Amino acid sequence: MKTEKEKMLAGELYNALDPELTQERIRTRLLLKALNEGPEDQPERRTRVLHELIPHSGKGFWMQPPFFCDYGYNIILGDNVFFNFNCVVLDVMTVTVGSRTLFGPNVQIYAASHPINWSERASGLEYAKPITIGEDVWVGGSVVICPGVTIGDRSVIGAGSVVTRDIPADVFAAGNPCRVIRKLTESETSESAKQVE
Repeated sequence: MKTEKEKMLAGELYNALDPELTQERIRTRLLLKALNEGPEDQPERRTRVLHELIPHSGKGFWMQPPFFCDYGYNIILGDNVFFNFNCVVLDVMTVTVGSRTLFGPNVQIYAASHPINWSERASGLEYAKPITIGEDVWVGGSVVICPGVTIGDRSVIGAGSVVTRDIPADVFAAGNPCRVIRKLTESETSESAKQVE
């Protein structure tokens, strides 16, 4: 029989109050406390805490505290990913972020979800869907990214958007719900444009 953690990672209904998962969240909260309340003038200490919190992170990963997540080990980051102030990642399922992707302040990434059926929801069970965000993506401030969403490489998500469905590569998308506004031009997605920004 599967453990509740195995069910969680498989995207099945699971009990989040399971003792193993509860202990893992407590460990994460302690690491987040050390990160968010740590002294600004000790970058080596902050880097150590970050790598313990998010072991699957590439080089050059940085965030402006405060930052919040459920487990940390389900977050997979490429190189030079940046989170601005007050971001939240509910990583009960894998959240994958490509290299050089930037998140504005207050971005919320929700892999966690609850059943639509009220009786299943009342049982206390929940589930999750993975989220994938490509390389060189810019996510504006206060964006909400919902469970199961994929955002393609080099796309830009406008501030305040609620991303409820997949967004292709090389587009500017915005709104609630988020939708493609226009395709980015070749000059906006070229290597030289990235270096200027």
